Parts: sequence; structure tokens; C-alpha cells
Amino acid sequence: MAANLIPTSSDIYLEVDGKKVAVVQSYTAQSTKSSTTVEAFGEREPVATIPGQSRHVLELTRIYATDEALADGIHFHDLEDFSLVICKPDRRVIYSGCQWSKIGESGTLGAAVVEKVTVMAGRRIETAL
Repeated sequence: MAANLIPTSSDIYLEVDGKKVAVVQSYTAQSTKSSTTVEAFGEREPVATIPGQSRHVLELTRIYATDEALADGIHFHDLEDFSLVICKPDRRVIYSGCQWSKIGESGTLGAAVVEKVTVMAGRRIETAL
């Protein structure tokens, strides 16, 4: 693999209690972190910056419930404290403690698809495969 290429995702899914409940066609992730500057009397510029809390916002597109989740009666609107798992060739990225903040649907007869879901994640971790 060339040095300037980013590994792509081979599997993206939602997980509840260790069980895959939906597959996701695509996602975008944005992480932000607040910070506070420390100022000292007589200094023209801050003397330090203290890191604050991280915030992870994910936009998921085309989410398909698994057959098992449908059989169990799981509904996207009822999901709480779930994880988004993104499998890449060299690592796995897991956003946990997720809560949805917006769900947008458009569907066809017989399809169990949610078009877009905006998710707030409590934590992001990466593990090597």
C-alpha cells in the first residue's frame, strides 16, 4: 500500500451488547476537543493550554437492520448505548456509548432501511488487528 493512501473500511456495523444489529453503508466522523488557555499576569500570550473533553459526532448513511435484529424486534428509534464498529485492514475503530440525535428515513415497500442517522459517541478507541 502506498504511503499516502488511507486504509478503507471493509465492514461498518452497529453493535448492542456484543451483537451486530445493523450494517452501515457509509459514515463520516468528526471529533472535536475543547481546550482552555492558562494566562499569567504580565504575559502577552497564554503560558499553557489545557486539553478538555472530546466530542464525536457521526453521520451514518443507509443503515440496514440484520435479520436477527428484526426478529428480535429491535427498532432504531429505541437504540441507546450502542457502538459503531469500523473494521479497517490494519485496525478496528470503535465508537462506544452512542446515542442517536437525528434519524431520517425514506424507504420502499418491504425494506428495513434508515437513510441517515446522526450519532453522538461517548468514546473512541482504536485496536490493532
